[in-house]
Amino acid sequence: MLECVIAEDEELLRTSLMLLLGEVWPGLRIVAECEDGAGALEAIALHKPDVAFLDIRMPGLTGIEVAAALDEVSPRTQVVFVTAYDQYAI
Repeated sequence: MLECVIAEDEELLRTSLMLLLGEVWPGLRIVAECEDGAGALEAIALHKPDVAFLDIRMPGLTGIEVAAALDEVSPRTQVVFVTAYDQYAI
């Protein structure tokens, strides 16, 4: 079973993402949900998940800053950026 961390500062969006992932990826275990970048980095360092879903804009560290730090804390963790800002969506 694959494990993930979800980091999204908006509670409604975080909950929606968790529910959607549960529906489309039943083999994915959510080991932590975080509302800011520092919490995400701490959870990733602790759990060493396979995947981290990171909001690009969060209080404190951004998702991009968290992703940049993963080489040191959990280099095998893959990152999926999530955002509601269309300037980041490609």
